[in-house]
Amino acid sequence: MRILGIDPGYGIVGYGIVEKSGNKISYVSHGAITTDKDERFDERLERVYRGILDVIAHYQPELVAVENIYFYKNVKTAIYVGEARGVILLAARHSNLPVVEFTPHQVKLAITGYGRADKQQIQKVIKILLKLDEIPKPDDAADALAIAWCAAVQTTR
Repeated sequence: MRILGIDPGYGIVGYGIVEKSGNKISYVSHGAITTDKDERFDERLERVYRGILDVIAHYQPELVAVENIYFYKNVKTAIYVGEARGVILLAARHSNLPVVEFTPHQVKLAITGYGRADKQQIQKVIKILLKLDEIPKPDDAADALAIAWCAAVQTTR
């Protein structure tokens, strides 16, 4: 089963793809969809939507895993990320793909066994788990791989 993990955002949307075969989880790819801060927000959302559709078309995942919004100090940022999540979920829906959602706490727990692990710990462990030569960049893509890994360990297929 191929799983697309997504770390939602509107400036940078990280994505990571893993493949699960039996109990083995292996790395496929990672990257980011970026938007320009000088673009109108609706244009940025369209770029995110089309970027996710392109990733889905290219990698043909069977499941999409998305991080839930949990807490933002800045309400405006939370709203914008929520809107970006909406177009990401819509792209998955238009692609007839099932979606699972995880909180950051659930992802941290699945990767490190500790729900309060910091970003650097998650990145180092995901590098080891997926047998990568270096920590994936940008950080959003590393987070997306962690989300995909979390979905893989929680999926029974």
